[in-house]
Formats: sequence, C-alpha cells, structure tokens
Amino acid sequence: MRVTCPVCRQPTTWEENRHRPFCSERCRMIDLGNWATDAYRIPTEEAPGVQDPPDPEAQTSDDARA
Repeated sequence: MRVTCPVCRQPTTWEENRHRPFCSERCRMIDLGNWATDAYRIPTEEAPGVQDPPDPEAQTSDDARA
C-alpha cells in the first residue's frame, strides 16, 4: 500500500517500512521535535471570564506574615 508521509508529503510504502507512517527516520524525528517544542497545538475555546488559578508560590508579603 502507498501512503503519503505526513511531514514531507512524499509517497512511501506501508509494508516493510519500519518508520511508518513516515518515510524515513529523519521525518520521524522532525515530527517528534514538533511535539516536543509545542509546534503542534489543539485550538481551544475558553469560556469568557475563565482565569488561571492563582500561583501559590507568588505570595505577597502580607500572605507570608499570615
């Protein structure tokens, strides 16, 4: 079966291809690097008014005395 490499878009075979779905070790490592550096992101829609929880390590001097 012929498939297209998701990185370089070149045709490659599925059978007997130890790097599938990629065409080569190089394309496999490029894809891994993209995941490791957050190049791939899933868009999300945050609800209005939603904020990150407060950082417990960012205490003010008043909090430290309490």
